[in-house]
This record gives sequence, structure tokens and C-alpha cells, in this order.
Amino acid sequence: MKTVVLDGYTLNPGDLTWDRLEKIGDIEVYDRTPVDLITKRVGGAPIVLTNKTPLTRETLKQLPGVKYIGVLATGYNVVDTEAARELGKVVTNIPTYGTTAVAQFVFAHLLEICHHVWNHSQEVVKGEWERSEDFCFWNYPLVELAGKTMGIIGMGLIGQATAKIAKAFEMNVLAYDAVPKPELEDNQLKFVELDALLKRSDVISLHCPLTDATERMINKDNIEKMKDGVILINTSRGPLIVEEDLAEALNSGKVAGAGLDVLSVEPATGDNPLLSAKNCIITPHIAWAPKESRNRLLKTAVDNLEAYMAGTPVNVVNG
Repeated sequence: MKTVVLDGYTLNPGDLTWDRLEKIGDIEVYDRTPVDLITKRVGGAPIVLTNKTPLTRETLKQLPGVKYIGVLATGYNVVDTEAARELGKVVTNIPTYGTTAVAQFVFAHLLEICHHVWNHSQEVVKGEWERSEDFCFWNYPLVELAGKTMGIIGMGLIGQATAKIAKAFEMNVLAYDAVPKPELEDNQLKFVELDALLKRSDVISLHCPLTDATERMINKDNIEKMKDGVILINTSRGPLIVEEDLAEALNSGKVAGAGLDVLSVEPATGDNPLLSAKNCIITPHIAWAPKESRNRLLKTAVDNLEAYMAGTPVNVVNG
């Protein structure tokens, strides 16, 4: 049984192995696949794995031999799942591989905003410390997290992992979720309504899915409710934020800093106002990407395929 991987480079740029897939059957791995080559490369293969290569209704109609599509990510909007279901094609995703990696990355952004480690290191290299009249030298405000309040919007697995780290930093946590989880509450973590979270948080971290209710939720009106000097972190989905409104708030100082691993359009385009906004750190959607996390992703992808072949499919998103 042949498996075609349409865009394997992001998952495995050479530091992982496809051995388990090779044991299942023939495998053909492409680093990247242009849209106009999808049908040619898939041919009559019954199994297709994709990360970001889109499989639209029209494309799926041209692939009658495909029976199984494994999305190599949690988000599966690259596949027209309704069309796949109508055409009898099973679609699966990878739901939980990046929990610890993404939570860790939240604090990579937050600690950089609080301490500007790289900037201070560069100043030392340039001789600014040596030229300083004082024994200690810094040219950015330094922020201690203990005693501050982190607001977490979305308390799924990643939100919960982020809260655990925040509590280890001796932060208080305010949580908001469409379905509150009172069993998670303790002396450091409380569930509140969204407006209360916005008003009381020193740091706000986004961990909610992109839905009609959450799209553009970080907008001018909600930013106005936030504390002056709030820090915003987004490792979830770019369209949660109205980027023009956040850029304005950064430039005015209403928002002291933002750490963003996702944008509304990816890769970033030159006209994005956040590229020139003050105190804004943007990384290229890599919170999920440590080797350990990618290894878990690949393992789950093979587990999904083996379960499907055994007649007991799991992580099906179009059932």
C-alpha cells in the first residue's frame, strides 16, 4: 500500500526517520508540493499525508484512489473535510503533540519581553557595558513576573500547561474558557468572565481555537479594557487579533509588548502593520517545532494510519 507525503520537510527536515512508514508499505516523500503537481504526485496512492498542502474539493474529486488523508498538524483546514466525507475519504489529525512545546514557547516570548536578553547581549558585544559608567548596565526596563497576573484565554491542554508554568513563576492566573473547569481552580488560579480577565491581567496569553466567536476578539474595544502596559502573547491563531488595532496600541504604549508566533496571513507580508510596531516580537510559527514535539507528531501520524488500517480509526475529523 503506497503512501505519499506531500510536504514532509517541515515535519522532518532530516533529523527524524520515516522508518515506521516504510515498514507499512511503499512511501514517497516530497519536501514540498506545488498545487499543480498534487494529482500527478499522488496518482493512485490510497494514502496521503499533508501538512499545509491544500486538498480542496476539486482536487479530491481528481483523486478517486485516495482513501485516507492524514493531516500532519492539529489544524486541518487545509483539507475540505466535508468533501472528503462525501467522497468516502477518512481524514485524521494530530491533536496533542505540541502541548509542552507551545507552553514553553509562551515563556520564551514573555521572558524576552521582560528581560531583552538578546538585546543586552548584543550591547555587551558592542562594548556598551565596557563604556558604561556603572558596574551594571541595562537599556530596557526589566520586569519580574512573581506576583503579576497572567490571563489565559482558552484552558485546553496548552492553556493548562501554560498556567502550570505561570504558577511556577509565582504568578496568579485568571482563566477564561467557554466551558469553565472549576476543578482546576486553586489559590493561584481562578476562572473569570472575559471582561474581568482583560481588566485585571498584566499578561494575556491566547490559547483558544479560531471560531466565529473568537475571531478578531483582540480588537480596539477589548484592548481599551486592558491595563495600561499589558503584555500580549499569541501562540494560537493569528486571526484572533485585529492586527491594525494591536499595532496602534503598541505604538501608543497601551500595550507594552507583544510576542506573536502566528499572524493572520502566513508567511508574513510586508504590509502587516505589526512588522513596524514598537516592542513587537514575531516568530515564524515555530512554537510547535522542537525535535521532540515533531517526533511525537510523526509517531501519532503513524499510529493513526495503523489504526485506520486495522479498521479502528482514531482522531478522525470528518466522521
